[in-house]
Amino acid sequence: MRPTRLLLLATMFAALLAPLPRAAAQALRVMTFNVRLGIAKDGANDWNHRRDIMVRTIREQHPDLLGTQELYKFQGDYLTSKLPQYTWFGIGRRGDDGDEHMGVFYRTDKFTVIQSGNFWLSDTPDKPGSITWGNLFPRMVTWALFESKATHRRFYYYNTHFPYRDQDEPIRTRAAQEILARVKALPADMPFVLTGDFNSPPNQPDHALLTQVLQDARLSAPTRSGPEATFHNFTGKPDFRIDWILSRGFTATDVATITTNQDGRYPSDHFPVVADLQWPKPEDKKSK
Repeated sequence: MRPTRLLLLATMFAALLAPLPRAAAQALRVMTFNVRLGIAKDGANDWNHRRDIMVRTIREQHPDLLGTQELYKFQGDYLTSKLPQYTWFGIGRRGDDGDEHMGVFYRTDKFTVIQSGNFWLSDTPDKPGSITWGNLFPRMVTWALFESKATHRRFYYYNTHFPYRDQDEPIRTRAAQEILARVKALPADMPFVLTGDFNSPPNQPDHALLTQVLQDARLSAPTRSGPEATFHNFTGKPDFRIDWILSRGFTATDVATITTNQDGRYPSDHFPVVADLQWPKPEDKKSK
């Protein structure tokens, strides 16, 4: 074999074995997306009319990790059929596949799920479909412990959807207290991410409770783009910021509210939110 060819092969092999750039290895791109339940009779905004706009939105934003709310199984399966680099998991809020899921999508080339599960925001959190506290519907959290395939570093992830009525503020506060108690019980040096539709603007008690230990990406990131508010009811004109990305141990470098549409038709009645989170430096972890 000619020396030049040997050199070319050696160079190609070295490139394949080279570690990821430091910035890429330390970045986690997270999206939260209330996808609007696929069984709703929304006329021109029915699921079949907007599903490919949603596929386009996710593809363009290329999150590593995506937490959804109001997702039905057929919606999740459609999205992964068009986005094969992702897989998803979750259970319906009544304990089967016949209702809304807190579906979690992740890049299979980047992460391994070490553990996963669900708990309900009720007096009996381990009972699937349980409803207490005055909730109209079951409310829950789907969670996982992920490990990066590139670095073998781990983080916990929770995804949730709080109740929506004005009179549900005390319930949202109890839900935040339940999540906060569980976060505090996790290893203190383990990075953590929480996404969700909290159905509450950030001047309410549930946000104040959660941000005792978590950082709101929209408030902490030095770079922000897109409208602050996220719920727009298919109008493109949002009124409240109810979709949040919160974290511990990560540093948000930028956050964006995504307004992708096609001829005025949107993928959902919520704008999704995307945040880039930097892993803590190894020396930071050692110094704790």
